[in-house]
Amino acid sequence: MTRRAHVSGSIRRRLLLQLLGSAALLAAILFVTVLGFVRDVAEESHDSILFASATSIMDSVAVNAGEVSVDLPYAALSMLGNVSDDRVFYRVSRAGEVLTGYSDLPAGEATVRAGQPVFETLDYKGETIRMVTSSRRLSLNGAPTDIEVSVAQTQNGQAAILARLSRSALYLGIGFFVLSSALAIWSAQSSVRPLKSLAQAVSRRGPKDLRPVSRPVPSEMAPLVSSLNTFIDRLGVSLTRSEDFIAEAAHRVRTPLATVRTQAEITLRRVEKEENRGSLREMIRAIDETSRASGQLLDHAMVSFRTDSLERADIDLAELARELVERLRPVADLKDIDLHFDSSGTPRMSGDAILIQNAVRNILDNAIKYSPPERQVHIRVAGDGAQARVSIEDEAGGFGTTDTHALTERFVRGENTQGVVGSGLGLTIAREVAEAHGGTLTIETSKSGAGACVTLCFPSH
Repeated sequence: MTRRAHVSGSIRRRLLLQLLGSAALLAAILFVTVLGFVRDVAEESHDSILFASATSIMDSVAVNAGEVSVDLPYAALSMLGNVSDDRVFYRVSRAGEVLTGYSDLPAGEATVRAGQPVFETLDYKGETIRMVTSSRRLSLNGAPTDIEVSVAQTQNGQAAILARLSRSALYLGIGFFVLSSALAIWSAQSSVRPLKSLAQAVSRRGPKDLRPVSRPVPSEMAPLVSSLNTFIDRLGVSLTRSEDFIAEAAHRVRTPLATVRTQAEITLRRVEKEENRGSLREMIRAIDETSRASGQLLDHAMVSFRTDSLERADIDLAELARELVERLRPVADLKDIDLHFDSSGTPRMSGDAILIQNAVRNILDNAIKYSPPERQVHIRVAGDGAQARVSIEDEAGGFGTTDTHALTERFVRGENTQGVVGSGLGLTIAREVAEAHGGTLTIETSKSGAGACVTLCFPSH
């Protein structure tokens, strides 16, 4: 049974979320930074124009005939009108006395010193204004006097400009995020590509391909590949030892049992007491059961190993079944059982010939073993281009009330097996072989009702 790896999350998803989160954070920082920068630039530009306008008015202030006169230049206010359609206000005062301009223009809280303009944002007539106040000292009738010039402008135009710049900054941030997201997706794909490539290279290998992984990988993956190669080496050693053990066990178990059985039969012929002869028969039966069980267990182990690494070849299922029938015919003849073979269609398939032969032999052997003497066993092989089937029908009485599905489990035997040597592994082996080839095994009562019909069905090619 194939076990799924415990999945704790996707590296690609984690990396992508981290990169997208970083991109979103950087986009937000970029938006705030650009927005603050353009706001500062806009305010500095506007303040520079306000100061230039105030300076122009200040330069027009002069003392004539002992009085302060102001020849307000047109350019002083027109330069603000060229920037936006906002309203412009001004005021020229001396010692708190308004000489010209808007007398109700609010005064700022900051102290104004000569050569140090003061910029303030104030409320005037229900609107927000930006005002600059500049001071200059003149000599009036031999005494110094301070002249203050204030120039203010509403900020609607500036707010509109800032709104446009804010939208531009927002578009810039969104564009940066989209571009960063595309790069993040590409980076995530590129980062996990070596992992996918390594996984595909390993998954494409056959079960017997235990070569070390030599695919170039990033340095961060080198420990993983090294551990994988170490595991492959240990697995190769383990499989070799297991195969050697099976081969050795087959020899070590079957040969001594055959020798013991032969000696028991020789002794049986020499013993005259019936109670001793009965004990020897029980011993021979136990030897037969042990021999068959050990053989079937070894066959089952062999099947388990080979189903993981099928050596596929083109198989003529009819020819394979015919050879098995001829090979087991002498065994059937000892019980006067007639084997009838029939073939139709083109029953060809792709599979492991040794495993297919093992499965069919186990079913045919069961049919012969459990059938009473002087009965018939029918072996039918057929193919229709899509499937190749081999059916073995006996006259052994069927399985009674036994669950036929359970008969394919290990060590499960039917109700009619009392007194017959068996291990309960034959149908298990046949089912596992069928499933390894993508086929099925079905057990039914024969049409005549005298026995069972076991069918192996494989995909044809």
